[in-house]
Amino acid sequence: MMSCIEGFERFDSPGKGRGLRITRSFKVGELLFSSPAYSYVLSVKERGCYCEFCFTRKEHLARCGKCKKAFYCNVKCQKGDWPMHKLECSAMTAFGENWCPSETSRLVARILARKKTQKQRCVSEKILLIEELQSHVEDVDNEKREMNEADIAGLHRFYSKHLEFPDHKDLLTLFSQVACNGFTIEDDELSHMGTAIYPDVALINHSCLPSVIVTYNGTSAEVRAVQDMKPGDEVLISYIDLLYPTDDRNNRLRESYYFTCDCQECKSRSKDKAKLKVRKQSDPIEPEVVNNMVRYARKTIREFRALRHMKTPSELMEMCEQSLEEMGAVFDDSNVYMLHMMYQAMGVCLYMEDIDGAVRYGEKILKPYSKLYPPYSLNVSSMYLKLGRLYMGLGRRSMGISAFKKAMVIMEVAHGKDHYYLTELHKEMAQK
Repeated sequence: MMSCIEGFERFDSPGKGRGLRITRSFKVGELLFSSPAYSYVLSVKERGCYCEFCFTRKEHLARCGKCKKAFYCNVKCQKGDWPMHKLECSAMTAFGENWCPSETSRLVARILARKKTQKQRCVSEKILLIEELQSHVEDVDNEKREMNEADIAGLHRFYSKHLEFPDHKDLLTLFSQVACNGFTIEDDELSHMGTAIYPDVALINHSCLPSVIVTYNGTSAEVRAVQDMKPGDEVLISYIDLLYPTDDRNNRLRESYYFTCDCQECKSRSKDKAKLKVRKQSDPIEPEVVNNMVRYARKTIREFRALRHMKTPSELMEMCEQSLEEMGAVFDDSNVYMLHMMYQAMGVCLYMEDIDGAVRYGEKILKPYSKLYPPYSLNVSSMYLKLGRLYMGLGRRSMGISAFKKAMVIMEVAHGKDHYYLTELHKEMAQK
């Protein structure tokens, strides 16, 4: 509970509602607080790679003897997870290949089970925080409402044996709360591992100039300073990817969180010109041509996102290359829309095991990323890690070590010097 953590206080943040501020100083890289998850769930795609209970990545995990689909470090982890895993264990066996609740439905099921089984004295405090979380259920558009209805149907279908459900209205509110306040747990390369609810961390408001960063140690969230902070400063994180220009960021905030940011960066738009850099030509490019290309880029990004699970890798690569050629007639290579499609192309190359192609795109991305993202950005460190591992795989050891070292500078601030990821990275660097 935040009220029990020294150095913080809740307050009414002007224009934002409740917020969190510090009552003592913090230096860059210093841990403000660590928060255990109220509830969490491992992604189905990561089963067999991570322990379901503690999210430790290791080989030779022990398989659940009943469903054969959940994996654990040892008996202790398996027993620890049973109150949650039992919600799914028999159902996965019964439904077989037809067992397909969404990750959000799985998380909501665990929240409902946690509320029911926790000791009343402890849960009374936590339920208060869960129920206080913003839902914006009245602002949900038809598309999101349909998704929530589908998730609720999945909840009833796959979890009715072990759960008693609140009424439909309360379920809609809970799903909306999870959508607005859920956190994606990611690994060191920002790959999706699972989803969790951290009521204490959810108190922190957004800024495009964040003072802290949230990273994960197992299933716990850790909040560290990325700026020097003094007593009275509000604790601020970014809810979104900060690569994009002001209008794009605020469109995303309105779509997902129902507000517009008025931080200093959004007011000044100081980085927008660099983020939307156009190619140098003997004759200046007309503003209308640039605006048309911005619209094309946004449309292409939306289409790629919608089609990426339906197209073949070669078709996706063709989309990337075609859009890069089209945009490249107007945009500089460091333009964020070019970087976005290069990043997608790099991912497709990795999937197709075209390592040289992935390296080519990664090298084009890295320098602009370092300039356009804030200091200590995980997007930058993850790119250094990706490239470092690709270099090592290609036998380019000195380049790999150099990339790893640059990643570590960021990770030591964002994750802390004693984090498991840093320990593993030191081992990678020591390998011949």
